[in-house]
Amino acid sequence: MVREEMSAVGLDPEVVDVREVSTDEDAEREEFVGSPTIRVDGRDVQPLPDEPIGLACRVYRTGDGRVAPLPDPAEVRQTLITAMEGGGH
Repeated sequence: MVREEMSAVGLDPEVVDVREVSTDEDAEREEFVGSPTIRVDGRDVQPLPDEPIGLACRVYRTGDGRVAPLPDPAEVRQTLITAMEGGGH
């Protein structure tokens, strides 16, 4: 889904950096709040400021409040667009 959204906004989908987080130390270093975590230029597509760092499954909230295993593609696309416009940080 991330690669598709990258293509949709004109970015090269081959530049995706996939990182495996398999230890508690990895989770601490990456500030990992669960799998899958999707970041664009270091910015989480759905930040969870109060979520504990660690190895866990992650869920996302859709626009209508439902729980989903992935973020809404539109949310990923908007995060990509914001980063392209220089608003990533």
